[in-house]
Amino acid sequence: MKRLMLNVNSWTISACFIIILLFLPNLTILKGVFVPSNENWDHLKNFVLQDYIQTSVLLVVFTAFFSIVIGLSLAWLIAQYQFPLRNFLKWALILPLAIPPFIGAYTYHGIVNYTGVIQKTLRNEFDIAVNPSFFDIMNIPGAIFIYTLFLYPYVYTITRIFLSNQSASLIESAKILGKGPWQIFFQIVIPISRVAIIGGSSLVVLEVLNDYGVVKYFGIQTFSTAIFQTWFGFGDIETSIKLSASLMGFVILILVFEKLLRGKKQFSFASTKVKPLPLIKLVGLKALFATSYVSVIFCFAFLIPVAQLVSWFILTFGKIPIDEFFLHIKNSVLVAGISATIIIFCALIVGNFSRIVKGKYVKLLPKVTVLGYSIPGAVIAVAVVTSFIALDRFLSPLYSAMGIDSKLVLSVSIVMLITAYIIRFFAIGYNAIESGYDKIGVDFSHASRMLGAGLIKTFVKVDLPMMKGAIISGFILVFIDIMKEIPLTLILRPFNFDTLATKAFQYASDERVMAASQASLFIITISAIAIFVFHYLLEKEPR
Repeated sequence: MKRLMLNVNSWTISACFIIILLFLPNLTILKGVFVPSNENWDHLKNFVLQDYIQTSVLLVVFTAFFSIVIGLSLAWLIAQYQFPLRNFLKWALILPLAIPPFIGAYTYHGIVNYTGVIQKTLRNEFDIAVNPSFFDIMNIPGAIFIYTLFLYPYVYTITRIFLSNQSASLIESAKILGKGPWQIFFQIVIPISRVAIIGGSSLVVLEVLNDYGVVKYFGIQTFSTAIFQTWFGFGDIETSIKLSASLMGFVILILVFEKLLRGKKQFSFASTKVKPLPLIKLVGLKALFATSYVSVIFCFAFLIPVAQLVSWFILTFGKIPIDEFFLHIKNSVLVAGISATIIIFCALIVGNFSRIVKGKYVKLLPKVTVLGYSIPGAVIAVAVVTSFIALDRFLSPLYSAMGIDSKLVLSVSIVMLITAYIIRFFAIGYNAIESGYDKIGVDFSHASRMLGAGLIKTFVKVDLPMMKGAIISGFILVFIDIMKEIPLTLILRPFNFDTLATKAFQYASDERVMAASQASLFIITISAIAIFVFHYLLEKEPR
């Protein structure tokens, strides 16, 4: 009994220690609300803070609206109807997630600007001179267009999976009652899909608020760009903290609003005999329309930008030093691999703690760890920097004793960047691990314990082998997200340390968009392969 209590306590202590470390840096942002204001903050508050809020609200609202319209319509077509190319497009529509929005932004700008393929073709082939401002996308509508194209898969994926698992009796009953296709869509499909739609659109909103690459490249002022400007332009970390606290408050309001939108409505089956939705075969013009609509979205969101990147890659092949390119690959793989490994390891500990602990209030503790994904990267960067500077000050006597002249050691190292990645992306790894624990249940663990095995031995010998799929999927998800990450890396990377994402962003910012194609295509290829693998595993998994 004593041994059992010791193991439980050791596991509990480890899990609680990880939870505290993940949440602690964010407290520095909340503390920043009470820091006395200075001239920079007074100026921002009086003259531009309202503009930041208005711009952010516009981007969030319209991107969410168009993402819902496109994502829901695609999800319903794929879930309910059979038409040409459906089996390919079903998973291909997820591929735009492989393209980071900032890569899509500079790619589309290169396509439509004065020297781009569209205007050049109109001038040279058709002798049509158009006003260049007509094709200008470096504005708020252009940013909404970019965000919608490359973020709608969040709504599409979640909603399609939800609709595919719905009972056919709902639709059949509506048809018996005389409802047409449009009435079924608006009166049945949308209400029962509300939770899935809100869940997907909330991810879209969080990604828009987290983004720095698109708004920086397009010259749009938002909270993220303001945090960068006050930090690097003015050297004013106090004002950056206050802006971060404002943005964090904005995010909390959105999360509360999302909770209110979900409401208390629930839709469940009244019988265990659930027959999934049968596919309705479309023919003639209806089939042509469905295939055309879905194909056009796929072309704009994936094929066109990838084709342009391939064209640029061919034109610039050999002009970028290969050793420099491989160095960026090495840096990206290093930080993504280390961070993903630590995240999965910690998620296994926290997830198992959540599974074995008793008491509903204690079980809420692990949920604190997923807050990092809802907090924009620029905010986490500010929190981590202030925490590491304070830690370096605390450890400065130790540095002196070790003969280190510098007072800043950890805060200028790769350790700080990896820590920020862990806080930001822990939720992704934890959700994968938690779903794995839910699938294997506790029966095997209880049997092992009854046969005399300790808690840790049971975890290593019984749980881990059955968790192999969840561990691999969680690792790959985290790895890919870190490969594409921009705000955290730009702020926290050590001197002269570049990843594929930061180098692509720098090339694009320096108007060397063709040179950015090499790193961009590598990121997209790796991400696309991972998306295909996950779709394959998802389709093979029993429902």
